[in-house]
Amino acid sequence: MEILSAIINNIDIISGICFILGFILVIVEMFVPGFGVPGVSGTVFFLIGIILTANSILEAFILIIFILLILGVVLTIILRSANKGGVAKGVILSTAMTREKGYIGVGSEDMDYFLNKEGISLTMLRPSGSVDFDGVKLEAITDGEYISKGKKVKVIKVKGRRLIVREVKDK
Repeated sequence: MEILSAIINNIDIISGICFILGFILVIVEMFVPGFGVPGVSGTVFFLIGIILTANSILEAFILIIFILLILGVVLTIILRSANKGGVAKGVILSTAMTREKGYIGVGSEDMDYFLNKEGISLTMLRPSGSVDFDGVKLEAITDGEYISKGKKVKVIKVKGRRLIVREVKDK
């Protein structure tokens, strides 16, 4: 108890400002993930505040534990709020990118969309190369034949993320 009262008595205006800025910057980092500038700056302010306040290693250790506890409580509150939707509106994307709205993902189940689609070979397919399907450039392979650049091709099979194409012969 004496150590805690000694720590509180040692906090002056400068170290108090350092602690407040440290908390603000680390909390900003929790809300706005990025390059870590607010988090690193907040940590620097915490270190300056600890150096200015603590008279011993034990006091510094107690301050670090106290800071980590407060940040843990704040993080818990932020995560619970995000799960319940309080913070989620500004941080989490709420619109879904569905196929019905014109979005095409890169998962294997979405590659089925290209089955029976026709496109133009952008490179020679021997047996793999690039194909353009209405502005979407994808890698494709043939079922064994070589296809020249600029030929019309059709997707005949989808295996996972692989598009297997065959040249469309003009009639």
